[in-house]
Amino acid sequence: MYDSSELNESVRRALVLYSQSLIKVAFAYLKNIADAEEVAQEVFLAYLQKRPVFDNVEHEKAWLIRTAINKSKNMLKAGWFKSRNPVPENLSYLPAEENEVLQAVLALDKKYRIPIHLHYYEGYSIQEIAVILRAKPATVGTWLARGRLLLKEKIGGLEHEEICL
Repeated sequence: MYDSSELNESVRRALVLYSQSLIKVAFAYLKNIADAEEVAQEVFLAYLQKRPVFDNVEHEKAWLIRTAINKSKNMLKAGWFKSRNPVPENLSYLPAEENEVLQAVLALDKKYRIPIHLHYYEGYSIQEIAVILRAKPATVGTWLARGRLLLKEKIGGLEHEEICL
């Protein structure tokens, strides 16, 4: 258990290290930056309230990402959220190739979109994604392979190594 100053320092460090990753994970679900930022805030509020103790930094990051996924799913279930279109209209601020790739990734079903995000954008292995998503590694591998094929079709031959933000 943390004392107050240790908890504050732990949360402050996690905020600096992981806030952008949590926003990106939530964005992959919600397709709206404001909602993704709100989820990230809720994750850090949960960190303060629950005061979890972690074995190591990998455990901490996995807990934060899992919490962001759960909070994103909860937001998707909310009636007010279902009644609007959260897909971003304008991503023109991104370079053309990134805009095309991001639009293609966001157009994927979430069972492909989330593993692709965790693998290519966050750098997780198939085994780590399986733990985070509570799925079998073989299933995650299948989702990644099918997601890559769908992206290839959408983008027109872009190799999977080129998928990046």
